[in-house]
Formats: sequence, C-alpha cells, structure tokens
Amino acid sequence: MITFLRGKLVENWPNRLVIDVNGVGYEVLVPLAGSDAYGRVGSEVKILTHLHIREQEHTLFGFPGADERDLFRLLMDRVSGVGPKVAMAVLSGMSAGDFKAAVVSGDLASLASIKGLGRKTAERIVLELKDKVGVAEAWEAQTRTGELSPEATARNDALLALISLGYKQADAQKAIAAAAKQDPALSHTDEILRGALRLMQ
Repeated sequence: MITFLRGKLVENWPNRLVIDVNGVGYEVLVPLAGSDAYGRVGSEVKILTHLHIREQEHTLFGFPGADERDLFRLLMDRVSGVGPKVAMAVLSGMSAGDFKAAVVSGDLASLASIKGLGRKTAERIVLELKDKVGVAEAWEAQTRTGELSPEATARNDALLALISLGYKQADAQKAIAAAAKQDPALSHTDEILRGALRLMQ
C-alpha cells in the first residue's frame, strides 16, 4: 500500500496531480479544491494517498489531510454502492467537517446537492453511517470537544480512528475501555489506539 508521496509537484490540475518522486512521475487523482490546496508547481509536496486496485487498473487517490482520506475509506468500506468515484464526489462537493455535520443532523438536502450523489445515495449514506457503523455519535462528540475532558476527547478520537480502519463501533468501544482498564495512565490518542489494537488482534 502506498500511504503517502513526497516529491516535486510537476502538474496541478483541478482533480489530478503529477508528483515526481526521485525521477518517477506518479499521477494522483484528488478532490476538487483551491489551486494552492496541494502546493504550487515546482515545490516539494507531501500528499496522503490511497491505492485502489481493480483487475485492470491501479488508481492512486490523494488527499490534503488525514480527515479526507479517512472519510474516503469509510464511505467505500461502509456504504453499499459507494465506490471511489462517488467518494471523491463527496469530498469535492463539501469539506469533511461539513459532511460529518450533515450526516449527524440528517441533512439530506445538502448531501443530495453534491454533484453525482442524488437523494437515494444521500439517504443510504446517512442510514448506513448512522445505523450500521454508529459513526455519527462519535462525530457529534468530536464537534463538542470543548465540552469534553482531554481524556474523553482522546478516547473519542481513537474510536474514530478504529472505525475508519474498519472496526465496528461496539467492538472498538469495548477495546478502548479494556485498554484503559489495563493501563489507566493512557491519555493520548495514539497510546489508546495502540492499546486497543493490541487487544483486537
């Protein structure tokens, strides 16, 4: 799996980049964003990536940050009928934060207004992310980070990370609680995440 690229930005088109990494040019499909979101042509850039493999095609998708990549993977893994094309349309149509808020509030109109989505897909996204994964509850908690203790915020961030890795919310919550019970000193997101992953293997 190619998880990121660091190199010289050779081409910067609205939805496609070409990055020169030690003399090898990688074409990377990216969500629509401002012209400087991925850097200026000629500058050194680092782009987070996801390699999508099909029988006759390997496609490299790029993202400005971890939130966008996690959301891309979550949509493809957890919403039936959503592939990379629709997931990229979502990220091109609204920010990750706005998308999370729309799912939490059930704002179908905003989701359906994304080009290439439609009402039925919007309904499926809200239904499956809320009911099957339970991710909306964690997103809602994330928007209230000012009201949560640092420990609760770290646990919630670890929960979101586990969900984005494909674990079910209930299993992830149990593992986080078990890790905290084993070692009450765990207080940072990465520590909690590592502890929970050890218990889930």
